[in-house]
Amino acid sequence: MTDFSDHNRVIRFDWAIKSLLRDKANFDVLEGFLCALLEDENIKILNLLESEGNQKQEDDKFNRVDLMVEDSNKRKIIIEIQNTRERDYLERLLFGTSKVIVENLRLGEDFKNISKVISISILYFNFGTGDDYLYKGTTQFIGMNTGNPLKIKEKVEVMDGLESKYKFVDKDIFPEYYFIQIYKFQDIIKRYIDEWIYMIKNEQVRDDFKSKNIDKAKDKLSYIHMSKSEKADYERYVVNLVRERDMITTAKMDGIEEGEKIGIEKGLKTVASQMLKKGESIDKISEFTGLAIEEIKKLN
Repeated sequence: MTDFSDHNRVIRFDWAIKSLLRDKANFDVLEGFLCALLEDENIKILNLLESEGNQKQEDDKFNRVDLMVEDSNKRKIIIEIQNTRERDYLERLLFGTSKVIVENLRLGEDFKNISKVISISILYFNFGTGDDYLYKGTTQFIGMNTGNPLKIKEKVEVMDGLESKYKFVDKDIFPEYYFIQIYKFQDIIKRYIDEWIYMIKNEQVRDDFKSKNIDKAKDKLSYIHMSKSEKADYERYVVNLVRERDMITTAKMDGIEEGEKIGIEKGLKTVASQMLKKGESIDKISEFTGLAIEEIKKLN
């Protein structure tokens, strides 16, 4: 378990998403994380959405928060942050993003009011084959003959002083996906988001970190600042994670052993079949392979 004697230590980010960061008083921590990831210093959380992802759950695997934010261009964007498990990952990701869009468009409301969704996945397992720890996915329409992207514009109103004007900008409505692969991060700090990934991976905020609001994360996510009941809940969560990881490891090892056993038995049966074809006696084959005589007879 994490050593909490170091005052730079913070709790696991997945637990923070499940509990502390749903409190409006702690939104500044999430704002700092989003500013660093999206490279926009003016991300502001407007509210926690009333979606299924934000309902209180006792299940430790349920770590997701849906937010409505405003960026520096005054765009309203839905942010979905989740810590996901390996099973059916992409399928659940696609379903979750689609569900967020539907949940936040009222029945009969005009489609033009659909908000862009940015899905951020913090992965505690190695996913796919690649040489990076941070990935971004978008939707593009590419010409099948020219190979050039299709550009779609929309007319938007902008204020120039007291005067209202219009301009055409790229239409940006399709979801974006960010994958943060925690265990592929090598603890090398090159930009602000790396400070946050370092914190998530190592449960520590270094004194030299300068990313916006990461000092607030150090303070608000500090274990020593938690109440007695919060500490008890958190420690139970960490113990359950360790137990779950051990169970998965044990199951995988059992599967490997069973696979090896099946492979050996299959190999012996292949040898026995070849010996039968060469006219060797069943008794000799049984002695050589260790297979039961009845098993060898079934190979005939």
